[in-house]
Amino acid sequence: MTVSTPIRTRFAPSPTGYLHVGGARTALFSWAYARHFGGTFVLRIEDTDLERSTPEAVQAIIEGMEWLGLHHDEGPFYQMQRMDRYREVIAQMLAAGTAYHCYSSPEEVEAMRERQRAAGEKPRYDGTWRPEEGKTLPAIPADRKPVVRFRNPTEGDVTWIDVVKGSITISNRELDDLVIARPDGTPTYNFCVAVDDSDMKITHVIRGDDHVNNTPRQINILQAIGAPLPLYGHLPMILGTDGEKLSKRHGAVSVMDYPAQGYLPEAMLNYLARLGWSHGDDEVFSMEQFTQWFDLDHLTKSPAQFNPEKLDWLNNHYIKQADNARLAGLVRPMMESHGAQFAPADHPAPDLAAVIALMKDRINTLNELAVAAMLFYRQPAPDAALLSQHLTDAIKPALVQYAEQLKTVEWTREALSAALKEVLAAHKLKMPQLAMPLRLIITGQLQTPSIDAVVELFGREVVLARIAHYL
Repeated sequence: MTVSTPIRTRFAPSPTGYLHVGGARTALFSWAYARHFGGTFVLRIEDTDLERSTPEAVQAIIEGMEWLGLHHDEGPFYQMQRMDRYREVIAQMLAAGTAYHCYSSPEEVEAMRERQRAAGEKPRYDGTWRPEEGKTLPAIPADRKPVVRFRNPTEGDVTWIDVVKGSITISNRELDDLVIARPDGTPTYNFCVAVDDSDMKITHVIRGDDHVNNTPRQINILQAIGAPLPLYGHLPMILGTDGEKLSKRHGAVSVMDYPAQGYLPEAMLNYLARLGWSHGDDEVFSMEQFTQWFDLDHLTKSPAQFNPEKLDWLNNHYIKQADNARLAGLVRPMMESHGAQFAPADHPAPDLAAVIALMKDRINTLNELAVAAMLFYRQPAPDAALLSQHLTDAIKPALVQYAEQLKTVEWTREALSAALKEVLAAHKLKMPQLAMPLRLIITGQLQTPSIDAVVELFGREVVLARIAHYL
């Protein structure tokens, strides 16, 4: 695809809640398209819904974008800070006759819609205050502030080539004369979006398909103010594993729930990229590769299904690839909250990055990694029944001999393993017969990584002290 016009995309969430998974995917695709063509990615906060918009929601959106690394080039722009511009455009439209004052009360509008519904018609504003040649308008009520309505065309169709869904046509007869300013002068959603897209020179609008019905209204407003039209692409919704629209009952749908549950941003980005877009059979790729590959031709028309197991698989992949020191920095606060002893008074603690290196292949999330690594940073408390089962009189002589060897052996995993095998051969034992009591004595658990790796990480002083305690 060759593009001559400088690409400008935008992500324009309403701050009425957290940044959800569908919004994050929209942001990712808009960001990637701008990055692919060396364009500009704009962040715009559509906060004109004063009753539902909150500063906390704004912060949640910005934090979600930051965590994902979807950095904007311009913004964030706030619609509530652009009121003067909206009033200016409304005044121009009133002067041009593309908008008009409407004094119908909310009760009158509802009554006309009830009559239309009773007659089997689509409910809509009936044009009582719409100026027409030769038409006499009602007397203006003295005690009523008007709304401003957009004078929508009554003939013809609105047609656009949607980059995801193909050609879409909606008759103007299906569209109402939209309220573009409330009685207090506050502009409404579709009007603000059209003005913003025009002023910010947005070339491509990529958003969820719940906005399809807004698009013909915005196109008509853009044409009324003489603005060029962007290309539109409406992404199918994301479904849960049960085929229903993704919601809270499917688990975490706020993006910021995922770092709290131990997911890495690169895993989340990789996963979101495959929800409605593909590059052959590639499943795992970096964001650099994604921005090189991303286009609008390979967006899928069918809904994507959110599969937590696939996300876990990707997170496991990225954890295995991640720098151990970085992972240690991420899991340490989790471990500290569970009482991890990183500086015990009586012995040195193992290096956390080295522990991470040993443990990370086995887990899917950072939370699991933190739990697994705890065995190195707490006092062992083996179950008495398990101890009596595994630390028998027949095993103790071998354990005594292994402890003697540990006093002088080179402290490497290879040397520790060789010493253990020598003791097993001398006492005609199999590995589990000695490894199990060793695990219990050193960690308090029966399930650990390879016993020689565990012994190496704990260190000579700790291992000998814990063996001596139980002998």
